[in-house]
Amino acid sequence: MTIYRNMRTIPTCVILLLVVTCRHVQAEDTEPKVEDFGTVIGIDLGTTYSCVGVYRKGHVEIIPNEQGNRITPSYVAFTPEGERLIGDAAKNQLTTNPENTIFDVKRLIGRPWNDKSVQHDIQYYPFKVINKNNRPYVKVKVGSGDKVFSPEEISAMVLSKMKEIAETYLGKNVTHAVVTVPAYFNDAQRRATKDAGTIAGLNILRLINEPTAASIAYGLDKSEGEKNILVFDLGGGTFDVSILTIDHGVFEVLATNGDTHLGGEDFDQRVMEFFIKLYKKKTKRNLHEDSRAIQKLRREVEKAKRALSSQHQTRVEIESLMGGHDFSEVLTRAKLEELNLDLFKSTLKPVKSALEDGNMKTTDIQDIVLVGGSTRIPKIQQLVKEFFGGREPSKGINPDEAIAYGAAVQGGVLGSDEDNKTPDLLILDVNSMSLGIETIGGVMSKIISRNTAIPTKKTQQFTTTEDDQDVMEVLVYEGERAMTKDNHILGKFDLKGIPPAERGEPQIDVTFEIDVNGILTVTAEDIGTGNKNNIVIQNDENRLSPAEMEKMIQDAEEFAEEDRKVKEKTDARNELDTYVYSLRNQINDKNKLGAKLSAGDKSTIEKVVADSIKWLDSHEDASVEEYQKQKTELEEVVKPIMNKLYTASGDGKKEDDSSHLHEDL
Repeated sequence: MTIYRNMRTIPTCVILLLVVTCRHVQAEDTEPKVEDFGTVIGIDLGTTYSCVGVYRKGHVEIIPNEQGNRITPSYVAFTPEGERLIGDAAKNQLTTNPENTIFDVKRLIGRPWNDKSVQHDIQYYPFKVINKNNRPYVKVKVGSGDKVFSPEEISAMVLSKMKEIAETYLGKNVTHAVVTVPAYFNDAQRRATKDAGTIAGLNILRLINEPTAASIAYGLDKSEGEKNILVFDLGGGTFDVSILTIDHGVFEVLATNGDTHLGGEDFDQRVMEFFIKLYKKKTKRNLHEDSRAIQKLRREVEKAKRALSSQHQTRVEIESLMGGHDFSEVLTRAKLEELNLDLFKSTLKPVKSALEDGNMKTTDIQDIVLVGGSTRIPKIQQLVKEFFGGREPSKGINPDEAIAYGAAVQGGVLGSDEDNKTPDLLILDVNSMSLGIETIGGVMSKIISRNTAIPTKKTQQFTTTEDDQDVMEVLVYEGERAMTKDNHILGKFDLKGIPPAERGEPQIDVTFEIDVNGILTVTAEDIGTGNKNNIVIQNDENRLSPAEMEKMIQDAEEFAEEDRKVKEKTDARNELDTYVYSLRNQINDKNKLGAKLSAGDKSTIEKVVADSIKWLDSHEDASVEEYQKQKTELEEVVKPIMNKLYTASGDGKKEDDSSHLHEDL
């Protein structure tokens, strides 16, 4: 029973009484109908690293980026020249430009400014986080001026990078995707992720829970019958546990639990704080006063943590960390475990809760699947093994790529490429948090309980408790606590136009509906008049307004155009540079052009090549047109000489493409 306020007499609180009628309707599966989506990529949008895959010709291909890496850092940076960097290039300059390098934005997305985790995290970020409309925004310097970005915009930049990686690999435009989110992401975080996709120019056909995606990667080729598995997903910033039953292509999620603020970044921070205290004790210097020094330490601590997954000790060395003082300390696996033992052990609590919710014992689980880079930590593996009575967790899938793999399979199912033969696949997921409304005294009345199979739809009927009440206010919450003040409010809306009547006569249906993406719609309808109103939780104060969304989409298009111009300029410079130095190398090689050119022609080419090299050195920021003009002028000198040489060689060919004239004859 929800508290509604009589809008005609503001001080009076009116309570709706729950009528005996209560029904639960399983929603029809709102899978997108098979349309011409073409290729649908799968993206694991991670806190620290992201990954993209595609299902083609009966198998998943994890797509490497331009560096050849199959995972891409979820980093965005802005250079003093105004250039935008995403991925490896952004992370590589973290230590030289920390104030303008953004990371861990997944921990901010969909959260309000006053969220405890937001306030905890911002004290460790080298970039500035500000409060705008009670939401965290990132403030950085772009070129000569400051610019403010929402977490959705930064996530959109990472998504656009993954889109670009896929398009380069596939050789065609991609507009549809399946994107993964932590199973314990709330409604606001899921919607914010979809907003990021829209800003990036992607139509996110489906949000899929990360452990569910990982289970697809594990169980796609399993055909030995029904099996219960537990997916333990510990990544860079989030932690999820899901229990599923897999049976010949049917993936049914039985329970899920987790922590959206626990992962490798927290383990790194513990080690960093230990070293910061040690450094201060030895040198009397506080590393917190130097953001570059902090980021140098962050980079080396992350490397050390990775190294300790395969060895028992490593040395963390940083030359001239701060004030000319070098840093050199040994970090042992034992020390890493000591510093983080409480965090490591805290991962077992969601495991217990998930088992309880699924009405299962540890012996009912046939396989434990480890996903996420942080599960490489030996102590984590040991704790999980001991919890399950000494059984070894499965290590048959790549923990960094498993989630993108599952998303790609789901993308293949939703896509419509003619050459795609996707497996028969049915995913029965659950909602991760209870949903309900506020009743008298601030009590949380659950309408849809945690771990209810989705998509789902539930309706309860209410009535008024005050004569002539004509307006009702519906307050929608999510959470597991008994009182709404301890839960998270998703939104509120009014149902107006209720005809005057004695209390108890009007019949008001309140319907909660969750779609396949785990997104909630709440509707209230006056049965007598047919008046209705609903909320798709889009007016929540933690979400972007339509105007903000439109502006961010325009900004993203402008950035894409700027990136295109930067690439064109870089390509033009590289083309001229390659041509010039290739010519110089060949005329100096006695076995190539150097042996075939006359002394006069060789001297002419040497002069224009030297002039071009001098011009390149003095024009580092020339325009595309200037680089092209310089190359054309060089070709006008070289081309006649090359044509004359071809004629003299007697091969009867006259080369017109100046880009090939300097090749071996």
